[in-house]
Amino acid sequence: MASPLSVSTSALAVDASALDLSCSRLRSLNPDYPRMYAVAPMENEGKRRWWKLSTGLDGDRVPQMWARALDDVEDPHAAAIQVATALVHAVVGRVAASVVLDGRAWDPGFENLWIHMDNDCGIDWVGVQDETMRALPNDDTAGSSRTVVVPCERALLVWTAHRCITSLVPIHRAVSRCAQIDWVRFSGLVGESVLGAAAHVPVLAGGGEVVAQRRGQGMLDAFVAAGMPVRVRPRPIRARAGVAAAFERSLRN
Repeated sequence: MASPLSVSTSALAVDASALDLSCSRLRSLNPDYPRMYAVAPMENEGKRRWWKLSTGLDGDRVPQMWARALDDVEDPHAAAIQVATALVHAVVGRVAASVVLDGRAWDPGFENLWIHMDNDCGIDWVGVQDETMRALPNDDTAGSSRTVVVPCERALLVWTAHRCITSLVPIHRAVSRCAQIDWVRFSGLVGESVLGAAAHVPVLAGGGEVVAQRRGQGMLDAFVAAGMPVRVRPRPIRARAGVAAAFERSLRN
């Protein structure tokens, strides 16, 4: 019997892109929160409440998120961690879920991501400008116009980590303008995001823990090799419950 993490997509619509197929599966993992891991193709979206990561980090978006977080936690540093956690999930947690589930990755790079804000200054949706997916050689979508086949799993993990870092560095800089976050502490949030996807996605999918853990650990290795100490376990911060509650709220539709 095939693992839930390797179910063939050949029975699905042949004209669907790899991004469509992956995001359909990601949305189905948790019907109560279908936007928890998936992303939206920006060609199908209006621009209301959307902002491009490459231009929005220098504006008032992050300070607005931080100010709202201060309503949940009075400590400025804890509020900054709350904002950083949401942004790290937007960049890393979502694509890590796709990697461990289907062995596919969209481009999480700085120029490709868009962020959608809800009425409460939370991130409730993420978009991609370029829908091209990186996939493994045995992927059902290999050969389609919007799929680039990489040589092996390690190549996929290294490419994904390096593209994430192009977004993570400016995110760290932007959040630290509100309240300074140590680079090691920030990197720990990235590690937590990868581990969270590797642990939770197979549970939601109904199996595939071995593949998910291997890919998750390989992604952590790629981050470490690129200079992010993601395996350092950060110290718990005060008001963790408030951070978790606000983060869960930001994932709701």
